[in-house]
Amino acid sequence: MRTNWIRQNVLPVAAALIWGTAFVFQSVGADYVGPFTFNAARSAVAFLFLLVLCAALRLMRRKAGGEEAERSAPTYRKDLILGGVCCGVALTVAANLQQKGIESTSPGKAGFITALYIVIVPILGLFLKKKAPRSIWLGIVLAVAGLYCLCITEEFTIAAGDFYILLCAFCFAGHILVIDHFTQKVDGVEMSCIQFLVAAVLSAVGMLVSESPTWEAIRVCAWPILYVGVFSSGVAYTLQIVAQKDSNPTVVSLLLSLESVFATIAGAIAFGNQMSGKEYLGCVLMLAAVVLAQLPEKKRAEQ
Repeated sequence: MRTNWIRQNVLPVAAALIWGTAFVFQSVGADYVGPFTFNAARSAVAFLFLLVLCAALRLMRRKAGGEEAERSAPTYRKDLILGGVCCGVALTVAANLQQKGIESTSPGKAGFITALYIVIVPILGLFLKKKAPRSIWLGIVLAVAGLYCLCITEEFTIAAGDFYILLCAFCFAGHILVIDHFTQKVDGVEMSCIQFLVAAVLSAVGMLVSESPTWEAIRVCAWPILYVGVFSSGVAYTLQIVAQKDSNPTVVSLLLSLESVFATIAGAIAFGNQMSGKEYLGCVLMLAAVVLAQLPEKKRAEQ
């Protein structure tokens, strides 16, 4: 029970921490290459990293006498490929819509609108017969208020790019629900590996059609690509998939939204800026939302 709690709660917080501190590397990369090029490169790095990890894990299972028959079954392979493709498509569309929207809207507003997936996930979940208790809905309200305090520092107006960001939020919500469906059937690390292979191929197609990258530009931002590819993509998205097994997708989405808190704190540390009272309030509201979302789980554990 304790191991499951750690997996379902600590892992998504770790993913949010990695995503929140990776913004600076994404910003550097955006100065040199287009969104499709950057996403193709980072996804390719993530795929290679996870391919090596999958091989290492399989070798460890064989040495430990683990059973591989189930993983070789046609049904398992079908679910693994289908899940990886669905996750890869959702992630590719979401990431590139977000990058397109950021071109014409502020980063803070983009972060706020993107994080609205914490509202979209439970609403879509209702159609999939995944109900959330009242405490979690209250947590969502607190989280949205906290995100507003953290992300919106100027007058809130609607820009052209906001529509792309809103579509991106729906795609990220779909990504979370697709993971929730397939992670019950297949290995999370293997599915994440296929996910990034699909994302790399689709982004590469978009790159060849709409961008003209150069090897020199890619070489200049090689370190940001490697960091984001290994940690933000390969590690963090895999942590999300592993954490979602047997978890409530709404609770996981709330934990993942802590990315905004970590991004704000990391930005203050990196640039030596003092956080405002509004930002501190946002952090408190976000943490309160996360604590509130955990209460039903504690009650069920005690019974």
